[in-house]
Amino acid sequence: MNRKTILQFLIFSFSCIFIASGARAQTQPKREFRGAWIQCVNNQWNGIGRDRMQQTLTYQLDELQRSNINVILFQVRAEGDALYQSDLEPWSRYLTGQQGRLPQPYWDPLAWMVDECHKRGMELHAWINPYRAKTKSTPQLTSAYYRQHPDRFFEYDGLWLFDPGIPENRQYICQVARDIVTRYDVDGLHIDDYFYPYPVAGLPIPDDRSYQLYGQGMDRGDWRRQNVNQFIRDLYQTIHEAKPWVKFGVSPFGIYRNQRNDPQGSQTNGLQNYDDLYADVLEWIRQGWVDYNIPQIYWEIGNRAADYETLAHWWNDHAQGRPLIIGQDVERTVKFPDTQNPQSHQIYQKYNLQRSLPNVVGSCQWYAKACVDNPQNYTTALRQSYHPYPALQPLMPWIDKKAPGKVKKLTPVWTNDGLLLFWTAPKAKTVMDCATRYVVYRFAKGERVNTADPSHILTITDDTHLRLPYTDGRTKYTYVVTALDRLQNESKAAKKKVKL
Repeated sequence: MNRKTILQFLIFSFSCIFIASGARAQTQPKREFRGAWIQCVNNQWNGIGRDRMQQTLTYQLDELQRSNINVILFQVRAEGDALYQSDLEPWSRYLTGQQGRLPQPYWDPLAWMVDECHKRGMELHAWINPYRAKTKSTPQLTSAYYRQHPDRFFEYDGLWLFDPGIPENRQYICQVARDIVTRYDVDGLHIDDYFYPYPVAGLPIPDDRSYQLYGQGMDRGDWRRQNVNQFIRDLYQTIHEAKPWVKFGVSPFGIYRNQRNDPQGSQTNGLQNYDDLYADVLEWIRQGWVDYNIPQIYWEIGNRAADYETLAHWWNDHAQGRPLIIGQDVERTVKFPDTQNPQSHQIYQKYNLQRSLPNVVGSCQWYAKACVDNPQNYTTALRQSYHPYPALQPLMPWIDKKAPGKVKKLTPVWTNDGLLLFWTAPKAKTVMDCATRYVVYRFAKGERVNTADPSHILTITDDTHLRLPYTDGRTKYTYVVTALDRLQNESKAAKKKVKL
């Protein structure tokens, strides 16, 4: 190896160390949305049966928990169907292989996932596609709603969709959402980027009939946007009327408008939410119709049409007081080199940028399996640099800002299972004040008790006890327990000194 090669190698090695250590040196946030999408539309569950599906999901959830992922967005309605027991819509073919066929042996994936996520301290957000009724590969529709009202649908490029211009469709989809939220202990309801269909060149949307009935002479584009606006407003109200604590989030396409169409748009050149999908995302945020926003900024830094850095800054500047979360494409991130250090992929560049933007409160991984597979040590970087400790959810004071009461009777007790730390739940006057989870912190002798530092979080748990690692009773620790309500408002601390 010649001197020039050795020098280049040393420069590269030190730059990698600098990037990694710089990421670790950042102050770790105590509150951060760390999500992952688990989808069904890639047919990963089709025909594998209950046991294998549960085994696969268990492995994924365990690995995601190790990465301190704290929100799972689980796809339960892909095309007017259900990956859960429903009296309104048929069982999904993505679960059983044929729409309407019951799973054998019988089980309810949504109910199972709620339990599995909660026992790991994760939130579960039920992810639905509102308008899609049939994809190109679905042979037939068995939905009772479709059979009763075929005139409320239209076909576009092989897809069948609920016509967004028909009021009864909005009411029906809200009914589906209310059913999910009412019967399942979900923490959120989530929709993705499919509103009016993605455009196909030369193929107009066949909504003449609904436009003639309801358009009232409006510009067609404005009328379509109004239809989606009304649906988003109605869906938000439906969810919060059913359960006030359930969050409603949306994951729009990554470009709102290009600057050539709107001076306030981004310096990009691609498909647009506002003009092409008729999704006026900024209006929803301005009106307070969404609780969080996850734009799908799946491109790489340096993309000529849709640069990641440009879009991250643009969405940050238009967050308007709602939590902004970045939708991250795992596989694309590791495919492209860091623009400042070509020997590395872009995770460090992207996350350092994300953490520098004041209105960004987390990220969501597209998709869970890609994150679990750890391509080019992507997940290792999350665990070592960006998610080394657990995190609570971002606060949502417009829903609720009152913290629960302080936990009671924090006491270490010897049991047959060893030394356990017990506590009792605080009293609550309303369901919004109830403690649903607890944060347990530990501080060594001489350490300042600082619950703002997430490195001291041992666990976020549903239980009211924790087994302690007793050795010889000579080492002193201070344990701190706080209570969280459903919006993760945190109570005052209860403290107990213990010798382990």
